[in-house]
Amino acid sequence: MTEYKTQERDLIFALDIGTRSVVGVVGKPVGDRLRVLDIEMAEHSSRAMIDGQIDNIQQVADLARTVTVRLEERLGVRLQRVCVAAAGRALRTQSGSAVLELTGEESISAEQISRLEAGALSAAEEALQVEEEARRQFFMVGYTITQYRLDNYPLSSLLAHNGQRAEADVMATFLPGEVVESLYAAMRAAGLQVASLTLEPIAAMNAAIPAELRLLNLALVDIGAGTTDIALCRDGTVVGYTMATIAGDEITEALMRAFLVDFKTAEGIKRNLKKGQENRYTDILGLENTRSYEEVCAAIEEPMNRLADAIAGQVSELNGGSPSALFLAGGGSKLDGLREKVARSLKMDEKRVAVAGSNYGKSVFADELNLENPEYATPLGIAVSAGLGLLNDSYVVTLNGESAKLFRSGVLTLRDILLMNGYSYNDMLGKSGKNLSVTLDGRRMVLRGEPATPAILTVNEREAPITAVVHAGDRIKFTPARAGKDASKTLAELLGSGYRGRVLVNNREVPPNTPLRQGDVILTLDGQRPAVKAEAAPPEPEKPAQVQPPVQAQRPAMEKFVQPEAPAPQAVQPAAPQPAQAPAQVQVPPKPKIVRETTLEVLLNGKPLILPGKKDGQPYYLMDLLEHSGLDFDHMEGPVRLAINGVECGFSHVVKNRDSVTIRCD
Repeated sequence: MTEYKTQERDLIFALDIGTRSVVGVVGKPVGDRLRVLDIEMAEHSSRAMIDGQIDNIQQVADLARTVTVRLEERLGVRLQRVCVAAAGRALRTQSGSAVLELTGEESISAEQISRLEAGALSAAEEALQVEEEARRQFFMVGYTITQYRLDNYPLSSLLAHNGQRAEADVMATFLPGEVVESLYAAMRAAGLQVASLTLEPIAAMNAAIPAELRLLNLALVDIGAGTTDIALCRDGTVVGYTMATIAGDEITEALMRAFLVDFKTAEGIKRNLKKGQENRYTDILGLENTRSYEEVCAAIEEPMNRLADAIAGQVSELNGGSPSALFLAGGGSKLDGLREKVARSLKMDEKRVAVAGSNYGKSVFADELNLENPEYATPLGIAVSAGLGLLNDSYVVTLNGESAKLFRSGVLTLRDILLMNGYSYNDMLGKSGKNLSVTLDGRRMVLRGEPATPAILTVNEREAPITAVVHAGDRIKFTPARAGKDASKTLAELLGSGYRGRVLVNNREVPPNTPLRQGDVILTLDGQRPAVKAEAAPPEPEKPAQVQPPVQAQRPAMEKFVQPEAPAPQAVQPAAPQPAQAPAQVQVPPKPKIVRETTLEVLLNGKPLILPGKKDGQPYYLMDLLEHSGLDFDHMEGPVRLAINGVECGFSHVVKNRDSVTIRCD
């Protein structure tokens, strides 16, 4: 039996799951390049992929397993960790904007800019959801800042400026959750663990366009069978991604219709297209045919023109015009004459449109393998991205014991990780149960819903705020917040078990077991006073965060004046009103008394807030103050900042007397 070595940490295994084939690459980083040890490719026996999206998970898994086993046998290594990329066909692009009010006294910090951008990204995602018929899960894969403004004046950077109002506009790119989940499912079925996840156009650019060339405005167009993915760079970074809705399969299908052949035969004709060479084939009727180069070109002229125009249109729209140069990659880039057509559509010099492959040597090399093939752009790029650390999403971070799905390059926070892995702001912050407001004998009462159970968020076993930066190897554990139960009471529960009088709810007499609803007006009759306890249904201030504390000279710091509520006026019959001074119905309230209890006095978002001590003697946590923040958690437009005395903290942080608490949606 063959003995297999364990996959070493620096041994990179990449799989490119394409519409037509699966390509596997194994390599090791050597200095600033990746040494490719082996490459394997196998084609699908039938169409398991449709437009870059996995249709038959098990068939894709089987082919991925076949490629993996062949590489394992030749290298003598058991491959377990794989780097993959998601196709760009399903990419969704959406704009978003956010505003950050400033004091104008301090310079704008990098953290404030980050929060501003996060708010714009949240707005983009919400706008994307509005366009969907049903709410879907989306993963953000990248974004570009299209404009900063400070006090309505456009700027290229906000850092260190002073002003009153900062704004940011972003163009964000998302992938539907099902695209990512199907890719993960196929890898699990193949017995592989996803160690890195990126986007195909980003990966192809990392192989075809070296980092030192990205100061130029360049485009990389990866033409596969089902997708044409596009990435743009300038000023040293990738600035945008998009795709065209036409690719190599449209060329193949045009040949099927023109020459009455099956898909496989048409693919062969397309691949063998060379100037001066004839194509021989058997059509579906069993007849032998011969077609000249010119006849084949004429058959695919129309779809090739459409492909060239689609590429030019998408590149121009995303880039705001033609780039300085454009590289064609993928199997479709080999189509004879396509390079020239793309150049004409973009009104570019043909010399500035090239087929990728010549620049691979700057990032990869091999001792015996020939790597200069435009079809290798994506698989080599996936391996290079992970092996050379060109993307921050190439490191492994675990979330609740499993590898987290990471897309975005640049700094990642815990909030980013949670959002990329399908959690929402409600999961992070929770929602208190809805209050129930009723009116009893003319007195408004608010029955409070239960508070939410706080989320638990730790990194490497230590509590951390959602704005904490994530590093390679971090172990994140997250228990989502649980919403509190809505307030609910029956009429009997409100009035007390000893009440035996008649009751009207909204002018109708109802039985005692009637559940109360929002806004119910309750009127007790027959002269019997309901025994309603104040603590069971305390009056709620309209704006708790704006309650002013009593003057300190009037009481000790830890005392609270409790004034028993005056009884509600007695219900009367309209035809026989009671005299205004009827002594039998006048009750003199007792004098105020002092009750010693532990209260909590804090500044919440700059406004004083007083909360009574908890009955069980437990301290207040930051989570307990969410319901007083005024935030609408159903319509969040940005990230929530949680801080005590200016320090970012977690949901379960204890709040102490005199603390200054910040709970804001920036």
